[in-house]
Amino acid sequence: MEWNPQTLQFLSQCFVNTLSPVPEPRRQAESSLSEAANSPNFGLVVLRLVAEPAVDDQIRQSAAVNFKNHLRLRWALEDSSILEAEKEQIKTLIVPLMLSASPRIQSQLSEALAIIGKHDFPKAWPTLLPELVASLHNASQVNDYTSINGILGTADSIFGKFRVQSHSNDLWIDLKYCLVNFAAPLLEIFLKTASLIDAAATAAPPPPVANLRQLFESQKLCCSLFLSLNKQELPEFFEDHMREWMTEFRKYLTTSYPSLEGSGPDGLALVDELRASVCENINLYMEKYEEEFKGFLNDFALAVWTLLGNVSQSTSRDQLAVTAIKFLTTVSTSVHHNLFAADGIIPQICQGIVIPNVRLREDDEELFEMNHIEYIRRDMEGSDVDTRRRIACELLKGIATHYGDAVRNVVSGQIQSLLSSFAANPAGNWKDKDCAIYLVFSLSTKKAGTSYVSPDLVNVQSFFESVIVPELQSQDVNGYPMLKAGALKFFTMFRTQISKHVALNFLPDLVRFLAAESNVVHSYAASCIEKLLLVKDEGGVARYSSADISPIFPMLMNNLFSAFKLPESEENQYVMKCIVRVLGVADIPLDVARICIEGLGSLLSEVCKNPKNPIFNHYLFESVAVLVKRASERDPSLVSVFETSLFPRLEIILSNDVTEFFPYTFQLLALLVELNRPPIPPIYMQIFEILLSPDSWKRASNVPALVRLLQAFLQKAPNEISQEARLTKVLGIFDTLIQSSSTSEQGFYVLNTVIESLPHAVIKPYISHIWAAIFRELQKKRPIKLLKSLLIFISLFLVKHGSSNVIDTMNTVQPDIFSAILTQFWIPNLKYITGNIELKLTAVASTRLICESPVLLDPAASVSWGKMVDSIVTLLSRQEQDRVEDETDMPDIEENAGYTAAFVRLHNAGKNVEDPLQDIRDPREFFVASLSQLCARSPGRYSKVISENVDPENQTALLQLCNTYNISLV
Repeated sequence: MEWNPQTLQFLSQCFVNTLSPVPEPRRQAESSLSEAANSPNFGLVVLRLVAEPAVDDQIRQSAAVNFKNHLRLRWALEDSSILEAEKEQIKTLIVPLMLSASPRIQSQLSEALAIIGKHDFPKAWPTLLPELVASLHNASQVNDYTSINGILGTADSIFGKFRVQSHSNDLWIDLKYCLVNFAAPLLEIFLKTASLIDAAATAAPPPPVANLRQLFESQKLCCSLFLSLNKQELPEFFEDHMREWMTEFRKYLTTSYPSLEGSGPDGLALVDELRASVCENINLYMEKYEEEFKGFLNDFALAVWTLLGNVSQSTSRDQLAVTAIKFLTTVSTSVHHNLFAADGIIPQICQGIVIPNVRLREDDEELFEMNHIEYIRRDMEGSDVDTRRRIACELLKGIATHYGDAVRNVVSGQIQSLLSSFAANPAGNWKDKDCAIYLVFSLSTKKAGTSYVSPDLVNVQSFFESVIVPELQSQDVNGYPMLKAGALKFFTMFRTQISKHVALNFLPDLVRFLAAESNVVHSYAASCIEKLLLVKDEGGVARYSSADISPIFPMLMNNLFSAFKLPESEENQYVMKCIVRVLGVADIPLDVARICIEGLGSLLSEVCKNPKNPIFNHYLFESVAVLVKRASERDPSLVSVFETSLFPRLEIILSNDVTEFFPYTFQLLALLVELNRPPIPPIYMQIFEILLSPDSWKRASNVPALVRLLQAFLQKAPNEISQEARLTKVLGIFDTLIQSSSTSEQGFYVLNTVIESLPHAVIKPYISHIWAAIFRELQKKRPIKLLKSLLIFISLFLVKHGSSNVIDTMNTVQPDIFSAILTQFWIPNLKYITGNIELKLTAVASTRLICESPVLLDPAASVSWGKMVDSIVTLLSRQEQDRVEDETDMPDIEENAGYTAAFVRLHNAGKNVEDPLQDIRDPREFFVASLSQLCARSPGRYSKVISENVDPENQTALLQLCNTYNISLV
């Protein structure tokens, strides 16, 4: 794309139209820009448009946003449309343009610069930092704080990696480069800005608020840069200049700035943000550089303590309060804890800091009533780690690390005082009881420093019976809802410590609370029931069984489904998760199963219209899956009932293209196929024909679920699949899947199921084509995932049809290729196999190969034979973590809260894993016993091969295996 008047006109019109409220021109403009973005120099041309002063500011700002997003999508791609020459020109232009731009455009270009810096800085962009430093110096000379803050903000973005990345040699080299070039200029601008703030504080009349705001914004950015440059370790420059930094830091904690703080909420917020940044920095020094920092500690402790006394309970000041208390908490767990040892300090902390910050505020009540999802996220799910309530209790726990008895005495007395206050006037003082409950469970369940505060703080069983039970037994489920929520949370948190017979007494009360009007209360009741059913006693035995919930099961299910009718709980994920858990434990009678499937089916029909809560929807499908699976296994006649209810709904999902639900639909269909007894009904064979269509496999997110469904058909309808060229189409799917690294493993799942499910006579005509497809992929790429899949397939083929079949069919495709596969792929990669069944399968197959195959038993193959023994011993003798790096598990659905995930597996619709070698109990015993029998047939021959080709460490391991099973190889 070239820069000329026509291009300027085209792009300007596109950016104008992207802002149009009319959908059609907006979509057309977005499409044109998306297409143009594939052209070389597109990014450079857009940047030049941003720099064009004659163009309207709104167009330039829209172009700046587009430019930033263009870089985010394409800068780091290997096959990017942004060529190296264009990149260099962009890097040359962007810094001066950013500094001269208006604030809104400057912020976009600063982000764009940070995107480039993330990938290129410093190695591929060595001119950036010198250019920023020179620009900072020039801007400082004329007090141009718009440019200064733009430069500091850009540096803050590119230095941010030093906070989050683990220490490495490359990171240290980059950090050292930044320190050498930027530490001194940073201190220089920090001190200069500090002197300007000092002058402004005493000036009469005071300078304009806008000027002050820029100065404080600059100091806040300097503090952020300080944190980034000090996070890994204490740099020599900062140690040498610690006094200059700390003097100014302390000043910001002890000085008030009335002209800015009194200018409105924004002014006070800016000063508080700077103070919070200072607290974060001194907390870092207290945590990591205590020895070097100790000379400043007393002054800062006093400054922070005094500051906290002046910080109001307004939510706008929460961040400052939290960071300040966090600093005191760090001091309390350090060797300098004696600051808290003086008489009266701990009671002062409890009464002056802890209780005021733990007590409910109007904002908490408003959040409880108006935004129950956010309230629960903070309160129950632990995201309140940076709230005043949580951090205040952390401070107490920190002090208790060294002064446990004193804390226990003070807190116990405070709790009793709060409960007495409530007893004297429940209606007026209910917040005191809430405060007491919060203190007990927060101090009893989370760590600070190195020890728990209080298994001794309070007797949980006694507190439960005297304080919590009255709330649980209250007949008014809607009275004092925040107290009810606190009681339910306490029950949930201490569920393992509350004995079974006590907990069962209150199960009916939990069911009652499902009908509470408060969204938080009925959500907590559902969560409590769900968590109770997860409790396990010694030996991993579930504490609560179907017999325990049987008496309340009908009422429980009724109240759970009724909760969805309460306002704003139509898609309550806690209630739905509880349904999953209950259905996974209960014995489900026929009549209840019918009611449940209709209730779940109605919900399914509703969410299909507008899927918006992925967590709720996941548990909805899990509920359907667990109900169908468990009820059908108990009463097979229910399969047809479930089909009647589900098929119309699943058809709506597919016909209306509700793509978010496609993977769930295919998994449910797989489950239903497996629950049918052969021959499966004709309706399923119609689904199977759709499954074989190439169009069905175009969406990558559908592939795992489609493979799951295809496996179900292979297992349940092998005869039908053997007819009408269907197997050809199935193997065509396999061939397509293995050609992509993202789906190759899924392709082998299909192939393995073909081998498991179909007779050899049916497969035989296709074997050569299968090997040819696999060998083709091995020539293109050899990722470990592909090689592991190959070994598992060969092993399965071998144990099902014999080693001769494997070798002969391979060599038919290409003479003697088996030897190459053995030496280049099988032997070196056997050690990477993981999973109990996979390990057993590959170990047994490898053992049979060396003990039964004439090819391996040939003396000419002695080296390969010995190397295979060595690889088998590695597989069987070493711990799994020694053989292979940990592989990441699929995230929990909570972490995956969106439809961007490629695939979310339904736990209750998973494929039953079948062991193809059920007659072999222990692969280790099978290996040494088979090896012993082979050695006995040719005394002396194999011991020599083992000594020459098996690693000495593995020879020792082999001997240990023999001793374990009392088997000799001699």
